[in-house]
Amino acid sequence: MLTNDRHASANSQFYLVGAGIASLAAAAFLIRDGGEKGHNIIILEASSMMGGSLDAAGTPQDGYSMRGGRMFESKYLCTFDLFSSIPTMDDSRTVTEETFAWNKTLKTSSKSRLVRDGKGITAPAFGLSEAHILSIERLSMEPEAMLGRTSIAEQFEADFFLTDFWFMWCTTFAFQPWHSAVEFKRYLVRFTHMVSGFNTLEGIMRTVYNQYDSLVRPLWKWLEERGVQIRYDACVTKLDLTHDSEGYSVSRILFDQAGEEKQIIVSDDAFVLVTLGSMTEGSSVGSNDRAPSLLGKIGRGSWALWESIANGQTDSGNPTNFAAHVDESKWLSFTATLSKPDLFDFIRDLTGNAPGEGGLITFPNSSWLMSVVLPHQPHFIGQPENVQVLWGYGLFVDKPGDFVKKPMAECTGREVMIELLGHLHVQSGSKHILDTCQCIPCLMPFITSQFLRRSHGDRPNVIPKRSRNLAFIGEFCEMPDDVVFTVEYSVRSAMTAVYGLLGLELKPPPVYKGAYDLKVLAEAYRALHQ
Repeated sequence: MLTNDRHASANSQFYLVGAGIASLAAAAFLIRDGGEKGHNIIILEASSMMGGSLDAAGTPQDGYSMRGGRMFESKYLCTFDLFSSIPTMDDSRTVTEETFAWNKTLKTSSKSRLVRDGKGITAPAFGLSEAHILSIERLSMEPEAMLGRTSIAEQFEADFFLTDFWFMWCTTFAFQPWHSAVEFKRYLVRFTHMVSGFNTLEGIMRTVYNQYDSLVRPLWKWLEERGVQIRYDACVTKLDLTHDSEGYSVSRILFDQAGEEKQIIVSDDAFVLVTLGSMTEGSSVGSNDRAPSLLGKIGRGSWALWESIANGQTDSGNPTNFAAHVDESKWLSFTATLSKPDLFDFIRDLTGNAPGEGGLITFPNSSWLMSVVLPHQPHFIGQPENVQVLWGYGLFVDKPGDFVKKPMAECTGREVMIELLGHLHVQSGSKHILDTCQCIPCLMPFITSQFLRRSHGDRPNVIPKRSRNLAFIGEFCEMPDDVVFTVEYSVRSAMTAVYGLLGLELKPPPVYKGAYDLKVLAEAYRALHQ
């Protein structure tokens, strides 16, 4: 890359497109590790709030809502490095210290990872045949170039997708059989150290509150105190690039703000970091009495911007690969706010886990392949003591339900709850639960687009080879070894971009590779054969 030919000056400006976790992390690394001034960092955000896909909002009266949270575990080295510098909202300690202390007190240990016919199953057996295990072992060792654009389904016999291993794996990470075999392989290798406790979710970590309240809010507080600016409702529509024989630079940023076309002239010593694509663009939120709508790309959104950048730029990736297959990347999540404890008490008694201890509960017999999680309460800062919040999602949103005979994507929040109560075998009190619940469904067309089959080059490098001042961050840039659909991937991309653009003699910590630890491998081998 050519960025070492350009160095930041004392007054260099940094323009970050998107206010998700990748941009917020990049701003923090610019200040903490790059010594840059916060007031020289400007974030352009198309929506009216920060946090990107790590969102959470609502009230106890109208219902809380969040599109989802990402799985956490102790080997997220970049993430915990970042948050070791960020104080909690009450300034009592760092977010990293809070998170590790919390998970030492409230360890995830599921007594009912799967629920069938209204009964919890303790530590379900994986149910793998020797042929399945051999395929897993082969896939974990096979070079990505040989796997190419193949799907997971092309690597296994059909009966693999009926095993409890698959039900637990696919719902923990949101994989579908048609998703990329390369991404599946990366997950197998990246999380080898978690296989032995996978049927009880041992090693899964949680933040104290939802990830917006526990991560985004304290991070933004720290940035704001140092002068970082966010321009909300500023939708970047185009980057003008200036080319010469040795490379190219961003020379102008065009954006729309409140219906007015605006521009930023990018000086010779400025840098631009763009969050590519969006897993939550086009999200449609329903209500207790209204189903969400299936939307698509926004005319002036993240996907459109990436298409504009990639037009004629061979090193900027292929956004169409990820944005043109909604039927393969959509699913629906829901957040239920309950003003009575009946349902929480029922699930606690059924599963043997208090809220916060059990993690994800999956119903393998569900036509929607529905899963729910009961977090420790309160899950939102300011949530009243007499209110409980649960979250769930379904992978097969086009199939009719087992109790509500219509596709999940067409269901109101109340209908989603009827289906959940049916799989729980709640026989008495169901009307009372429904009448004291606000369930908000959210249909997301691109939520697993980063898992879609891809070719080399579809995801660009964090810093393209010929770039002088442009870097890509987020879930749709390429970083070998690590896995997408995680906070860690976004934070690692931000760290990689900042260190590279500034020419710092720093490198992100290497990805933890438990697959090379003989003890870890032996434990995984025993678990797969149980």
